Amino acid sequence: MMKTTFIGTLLASLLLASSAQATEYIYRDIMANTLAPEHCQVESKAKENASKNYNIDRFSKKFCQSQGYGWHVDAVKSSGNTVCDTCSNPQEAKCRQEDVVVSCKRIKPGTVGMLPGKG
Repeated sequence: MMKTTFIGTLLASLLLASSAQATEYIYRDIMANTLAPEHCQVESKAKENASKNYNIDRFSKKFCQSQGYGWHVDAVKSSGNTVCDTCSNPQEAKCRQEDVVVSCKRIKPGTVGMLPGKG
């Protein structure tokens, strides 16, 4: 009885060890600019809104997704510089972030799961 349990455990562990495969990723760094909002704001408020983490994260996701299917944000490497355009009222502005650097990743094809027609 003990010998059968040992052999069964050994076979199960060999089966699991041989099927385990590490996931590999492809990385790509992208530099892009966020878009300014449609409406003008007081310049200090416009700068604050442009450089908010929420705004940078939202655009970073769009930057990576623009690379194609399966691309996701790995990290925001640089939030860039805040640039403002003046509006008709000199105390108001529209601000955006320029030169935001984002590292995007996707799973390298063939490193996860079974490939069609194989196995």
